[in-house]
Amino acid sequence: MNATGTGDRSGALEGAVIAVAGAAGPAGRATLLRLAEAGATVVASDANPERLAEAVDAARYAHGGATVTGDTVDLLDLDATRDWAVKTEKEFGRIDGLVHLVGGWRGSAGFAETRLSDWDFLEKLLIRTVQSTTLAFQEPLQRSDRGRYVLVSAAGASNPTAGNAAYAASKAAAEAWTLALGDAFRAAGGDAGPAAAAAILVVKALVHDAMRAERPNAKFAGFTDVKELAEAISGVWDRPAGEVNGKRLWLTPQP
Repeated sequence: MNATGTGDRSGALEGAVIAVAGAAGPAGRATLLRLAEAGATVVASDANPERLAEAVDAARYAHGGATVTGDTVDLLDLDATRDWAVKTEKEFGRIDGLVHLVGGWRGSAGFAETRLSDWDFLEKLLIRTVQSTTLAFQEPLQRSDRGRYVLVSAAGASNPTAGNAAYAASKAAAEAWTLALGDAFRAAGGDAGPAAAAAILVVKALVHDAMRAERPNAKFAGFTDVKELAEAISGVWDRPAGEVNGKRLWLTPQP
């Protein structure tokens, strides 16, 4: 697929209905643009309604004719998340993907300085939202002929540092939960193999244009640009479910 083109609407995402959780940040905005460019109907959610509206409008403006909608959803509330999934499937007739981009970071100078309040904060953002979205979207994704659940994770989950204990543990838990969803998809597929897939894209960290403008001398070595992440997300639909289900797909060198 063309990551920076002006209208490639062919391929596995043409006509797909993709939900994006955490859509208002830089990674979310890039992903909305890429999915809309690929011909998908995009259903975005975020906790910040103003920023969500801006992200949805930007994707609509960039790709005239694309269907991009926004819903403010409390992903800490399983019932509200299930309502979002039901509403989306009822309105558009299908759900072919959920991209989880809800993020957050807390760290400390060292292990001894770790604050358990940081764990409480990150557990909600990085784990609870994964739990809600996987449970709410599993069945619609299994009904799709190209269902994909995509989690974006960090290399630190596999190689934690002393000052990132809460963050790395939260990411590791989110990965484990997503891999369990992948096992459910495997079991549902039986001898034919999974029809849906749960995949994890692993980065060192993300970078975007505003970060480069703020720190023009920084190298951001090993960071993944949000546009590259969006391209990798769209590429998950280009591969067979059995090839990506239950897999960590590394966008940075594996530790």
